[in-house]
Amino acid sequence: MKPLYPFSVLLAGLTLAACSQEQTSAPQSTETSLQPSALSEAVTAASNAIRGQVSSANGPEAGVWVIAETHDLPTRFARIVVTDDNGNYLVPDLPDASFDVWVRGYGLVDSPKTTASPGSELDLAAVVAPDAAAAAHYYPAGYWLSLMEIPGEDQFPGTGPLGNGISPLVQHQADYIRLVTSGGCVVCHQLGNEATRTIPDFFNGYDSSDAAWARRIQSGQAGGFMTRTLTSMGLEGTTKMFGDWTDRIAAGELPPVPERPQGLERNIVITQWDWADPTAYLHDVVSTDRRNPTVNADGKLYGALEESHDYLPVLDPVTHSIDRVPLTMMDESTGPAPGPQLAESPYWGKENIWDSRANVHNPMLDEEGRVWITARVRGRDNPAWCQEGSDHPSAQAYPMSNSGRQLGLYLPETGEYKHIDTCFGTHHLMFAEDEYNTLWTSGGGQVIGWLNTKQYLETGDYQAAQGWTPFILDTNGNGQRDDYVSANETPDPDKDTQIFPGFGFYAVNPAPDGSIWGSILGFPGAVARLVPGSDPATTAITEYYELPVDETGEPIEGFSPRGMDIDRDGVAWVALASGHMASFDRRKCTGALNGPQATGQHCPEGWTFYPEPLPQFRGVERSGSSEGSYFTWVDQFDALGLGANTPINTGNQSGALLALNDGEFVKLRVPYPLGFYTKWLDGRIDDPDAGWKGRGLWATYSSRAPFHMETGAGTTSIVYHFQMRPDPLAE
Repeated sequence: MKPLYPFSVLLAGLTLAACSQEQTSAPQSTETSLQPSALSEAVTAASNAIRGQVSSANGPEAGVWVIAETHDLPTRFARIVVTDDNGNYLVPDLPDASFDVWVRGYGLVDSPKTTASPGSELDLAAVVAPDAAAAAHYYPAGYWLSLMEIPGEDQFPGTGPLGNGISPLVQHQADYIRLVTSGGCVVCHQLGNEATRTIPDFFNGYDSSDAAWARRIQSGQAGGFMTRTLTSMGLEGTTKMFGDWTDRIAAGELPPVPERPQGLERNIVITQWDWADPTAYLHDVVSTDRRNPTVNADGKLYGALEESHDYLPVLDPVTHSIDRVPLTMMDESTGPAPGPQLAESPYWGKENIWDSRANVHNPMLDEEGRVWITARVRGRDNPAWCQEGSDHPSAQAYPMSNSGRQLGLYLPETGEYKHIDTCFGTHHLMFAEDEYNTLWTSGGGQVIGWLNTKQYLETGDYQAAQGWTPFILDTNGNGQRDDYVSANETPDPDKDTQIFPGFGFYAVNPAPDGSIWGSILGFPGAVARLVPGSDPATTAITEYYELPVDETGEPIEGFSPRGMDIDRDGVAWVALASGHMASFDRRKCTGALNGPQATGQHCPEGWTFYPEPLPQFRGVERSGSSEGSYFTWVDQFDALGLGANTPINTGNQSGALLALNDGEFVKLRVPYPLGFYTKWLDGRIDDPDAGWKGRGLWATYSSRAPFHMETGAGTTSIVYHFQMRPDPLAE
């Protein structure tokens, strides 16, 4: 087991048994590391903690959550901990405020809220669930989603609206699963929470649940995307599947019972702050420089509002206060990014709640704490210096006629926001570890773009500081980039070959060795490695590694990446729509990495798959689960405490972070508000000498629908701080 840095000793032998499906309260375990009735003197002496014991009619309740929440601070604040084997708990380091405190856990229903202040000793009475249905209300969304019955493998390829209702374009069951999970529905919000496993009364009056679903997906400003997604799957067959799922749940069908937190999962401390506003949809949060997580210690955090509004939300976690950075446009005539709604929403009626023009997607901090973002600064048409006839080196090599999103820079010291026009489109961005602090971006479609930020900051000339290049395979195998055929031309054995004429890189990840990795969406999907060379516009070569398939195109195990990351050893870690975390280790490849055979399926031995810890969809026998995380983030510098290079999935259906520790997942579940869903993480070390208190992971609520959380309409996005104590009672 990896050590909990910087602690040298771990509590061992935590053996809480998993709940069986028939149980409504978890059995008591045999953990003996702490005595039943005595909190230590150190715990008792804590003046800013709330501590005590949780018991029910069954005795002490192990592995349940204690939630302390206050509205006395500038924004809502909550801190959540887990009880130890004897039901003891300690909520540490609380600010001076009055807190509502209550118990939540599998096999229970919420206990009454009790008011307490820091320094209190408070025993809490847990309430055993009266029946299995009451207990299941608190289960993660993915357990409910696993009840969905995916069409069998014999239903693919689909036979269309006059057949089985599945699109003939969907050739494999696996590709259909992709579109249900992180390649379609779950890319925007959680599926299986109460908001989605039930049909609102707003949609009453339809003859069937199928018809209600067909109308439901048109609601709001995301209605166009939802309708296109289900149409691509086969609208008739897919709405029938969703209708059957919600009908069975309405009739009382219940999911499997999740196990309570065990072992390291009991050491977690989760802190929450509200920020932004109820109509804002956040994509990401940033707290520090990815290359040096001690940058911006104890400083403010910045978020990115994709499509919804034109400001960066700001959180000061020290003062518990929030703020906004307004965003402007280079071209003020640019219209809003989101379109109007297709049909009225049960939550917002006919109101168009999103109006952003900047359409910020992803933020990053540099070594000085400056905030770099992917953002629109103008419309799609590129200026002349990007196009044919320009003297820009990259335009001469590969002219660009349009870009959908560019770059922005916010300077916290002065409050200034700068527009950075780019010829290439942007989506994600990340800094390389080089002398130029090169900022690499995804989202350029047929090209990858970069900005020499050192040059830009010195000169202010964003035209000269940027560059871009297409993705070229060295298919002639001579080790260098030569003349190439385009992606739509017949291959030429004497030339190289362009790939990715469409979206190109999704994630973008500079590696310590100077290469740039990215994930390739679709089915079966791939990861790719770009080696820039001395003049990237003309020398960059790409290597391409698909998820392994058999001779029929059927995935051998996992499939369809979304977000990915690189560890310090150059291993790629990626979240798959199949319900896996996967790693790709290029060092394991036994064949040539370039040349005429190196076009995707040439290194199956480089892949390793780890099924995520949720049940599989009903009737699906393949490896994987009903999870399909959005992103894998690697804790390169041990900001959490499970060890450097720990890969962590954003377990969007688990309502958790899923950290892979010694080959097993540690589930860092957020029990309140139900519906935790994030798309990105950031790890910051505020004080490397302060033990667990000086480090942690940051995330934000990233669903397009914050009103899908259990707290409903009026809910804002949330900032989450995950910290790992050495034991459940550490103060």
